[in-house]
Formats: sequence, structure tokens, C-alpha cells
Amino acid sequence: MPRGGFSGSLSSPKIDVVIDMGNPFLNRTVDGFLKIGAVGACKVAAEETFECLNKGDVSKHKLEHALKKMCKEGAYWGTVAGVYVGLEYGVERIRGHSDWKNAMIGGALTGALISAASNHHRDKVIKDAITGGAVATAVEFINYLT
Repeated sequence: MPRGGFSGSLSSPKIDVVIDMGNPFLNRTVDGFLKIGAVGACKVAAEETFECLNKGDVSKHKLEHALKKMCKEGAYWGTVAGVYVGLEYGVERIRGHSDWKNAMIGGALTGALISAASNHHRDKVIKDAITGGAVATAVEFINYLT
């Protein structure tokens, strides 16, 4: 019986931004801010481009709106990433171990801090802390698989 198959590998390009702030904590925090902030800005750029092409309407006002939205989203997601990376590094230094628990604690603290800073109620802060810890732990486990 004939058989077919597929074999290959998929790898993403790795981009390293080297910024030496003189402290490993600051280096990782700024690196996380820049990388994820750029991703957030690119996401908005793609969405706004699609919307302009779909409607067939490009104007100076729409471009200004898109640029403001890119900056806002980039700064927001960059801040979230910077806080997470910094907290995970701090937890690793305090615990003295490098494992998935650092990601869980860092994610939970980040979720709680960002939610509390957004003036959410106590129940929402707790839910966001649980979500942040769960997502960070899942990403850590997925990284172990590769």
C-alpha cells in the first residue's frame, strides 16, 4: 500500500537586540519592552492597513489615527512584557532556581499589577493574576518541548 509523508522543521527567526544598561535586570526588561512593543505596533499596523484597504479609504486623518493607535498598543504591550520579564528575572534571583515556577509567579504578579493599575475590581485582579500565571506557565512548558 503506498504511503505518503511529510518531514520538515519550522523555526522562527531569532532577533536579538543588544542594549547594555549595565544591569541584567534592566537589560532583560528593556529587551522585552522593545520586542513585544514592536509586535504590538505591527499588529495594529496590519489591522489598520486591512481596514483601509477593505473600505478603500486612505486619508491623512486615518494615518494619524493608525499611528497613534500603534504607539498606544506598542507601549501597552511593551510595558506588560517588560514588567513580566523583570518580575520573572527577580523571582529567579530570589529563589535561586531557573524553572517554570518563576514564569508562573512572574505571570501571576504581572497580571495582578496590570489589572490593579487599570483600576479593576478585586475579583478582576484575581482573575487576571490567575490568567497571567497560567499563560506564562503554558508558554514555559511549550518552550521545553522545542
